[in-house]
Amino acid sequence: MYDLIIIGMGISGISASIYAKRAGMNVLLLEGSAPGGTINKINKIENYPGISSISGPDLAYNLFDEVNKLGIEYKLERITDVILEEIKKVKTPNNVYEAKYLLIASGRHPKMLGLKNEEKFLGRGISTCALCDGALYKNSDVAVIGGGSSALSEALYLANIVNKVYLIHRRDEFRGEDTLIQDVKQKGNIELILNNEVTGLKIENDVLTGITLKDQKELNVKGIFIYVGFIPNTDFLINSGVNLEDGYILVDEHHETNIKGVYASGDVTKKEIYQIINAASEGAEAVVYMTNKTN
Repeated sequence: MYDLIIIGMGISGISASIYAKRAGMNVLLLEGSAPGGTINKINKIENYPGISSISGPDLAYNLFDEVNKLGIEYKLERITDVILEEIKKVKTPNNVYEAKYLLIASGRHPKMLGLKNEEKFLGRGISTCALCDGALYKNSDVAVIGGGSSALSEALYLANIVNKVYLIHRRDEFRGEDTLIQDVKQKGNIELILNNEVTGLKIENDVLTGITLKDQKELNVKGIFIYVGFIPNTDFLINSGVNLEDGYILVDEHHETNIKGVYASGDVTKKEIYQIINAASEGAEAVVYMTNKTN
């Protein structure tokens, strides 16, 4: 029996675990993939106070190192179900864990385009992580799809590795940070394709060779990097009774859900701003409100 179980070891979950540990709580962190979550897939972070510039994997390592230094218990197990009664039960394929409180900080994952053969070629020409796969396309032509800050920053990262980057956005203006937009426009090997969409994949001999656009134009590219939004990781909550909107968890001003003792923080919650800094603060705040209630 734990005082608190935290689902997710991204910056929000780890921030919460640090505050819980320092408050004297018996806490367990659960993570279905790698500590650090989606931070591991970010090339460069330059908007976090006190850190002028750091790679995503380095920040993830620092967070995980702090978990270990504080002796916070963690387990790398996939969550399959939760039972949210007075005692909260969290199920994994091999275990059931119990706690008085539950904090859900499971984050979200990239949305795909919904094209034919898209899933088949994920990892074989299609990627959602330039940092992970960019080196595979050295001196080749690639396409980045999206118009937000993620697409812009990853296009810039890839432009230093590949021969050419086609940056494709379905609107006529980008919606990312102004500094990134200016940097992209000034990069000589990034070609902007606006008011257009990818409608199909070109496949030859079971190898991805390019894409077809809405205007029927074809681009010969060896790699496609997709940044068109996210889907919250809430599949395990379908039968839990937790209120969701578009898959995101609804919380009150104290980060508590409609179920007493169940909290949520970070990118898995419904909100207006999705940034590393507020994900970290939300995890900390949830634990502070939780402990104030207990005391």
